[in-house]
Amino acid sequence: MTLQISDLSAGYGKKLILQDICLDNIKPGHFVGVIGPNAAGKSTFFKSLTGILKPQSGSITLDGQNVIAMRRKQRAAKIAYMPQSVGCNAALTVFESVLLALKQTSGWRVDQDNLREVSETLTLLGLSHLSDKGIGALSGGQAQMVAVAQVLVRKPKLLLLDEPTSALDLHHQLSILTAIGDAASRFDMIVMAALHDLNLAAKFCDRLVLIRDGRILADGEPREILGLEAIEETYNIQASIEQTKSGTYYVDARLP
Repeated sequence: MTLQISDLSAGYGKKLILQDICLDNIKPGHFVGVIGPNAAGKSTFFKSLTGILKPQSGSITLDGQNVIAMRRKQRAAKIAYMPQSVGCNAALTVFESVLLALKQTSGWRVDQDNLREVSETLTLLGLSHLSDKGIGALSGGQAQMVAVAQVLVRKPKLLLLDEPTSALDLHHQLSILTAIGDAASRFDMIVMAALHDLNLAAKFCDRLVLIRDGRILADGEPREILGLEAIEETYNIQASIEQTKSGTYYVDARLP
């Protein structure tokens, strides 16, 4: 199973946001970071992949199937999406909200396997202690982590996360990205996440896609992408790429 995107263009009305997006050979188990400045087109890109926004042209195939032509239920069974802003239902507990998310694509009868899957997902994300807590009583960071649990529990073929670490402190950023990377490998999922922190992207992602002004400027391994002049131009910074003792790479950035 691979994800292939060819000549994808999308926008709102007459305003074109994405132009000629091409990505190929995105394989199961890979964690792909989508980076770029604000208003680069990252959210529009994700909405196009989910079917929320119908592309104006181009093709998207997942496991050889045309995503754009899929029926809504079929697409929901294969693709899960967490947007930047997540709503909550104060009447549900954390456990119930994750269980509800699971059952949206598998019928409403609950069995022991369903309960086990929810428990395992909450444990994976370090949320077991919040199982019985009402959604409305959560902090912003806790609510964001529960939102990740709601999409992860479905074990989709393609998991799309739009800024999953935006409301989290550093400990929980590391925790959630570790869990997402582990899940990608364990469940053979393709994970794509929009990330603003380049160093977190370099640490956790197998591949980075740099988007600016609705076009892909670069696509490749983190070490390769972070060393490009395009990074400095895109973010209007001066930067050098450094290597840690553990072998990962990070960007040492300064204002010009």
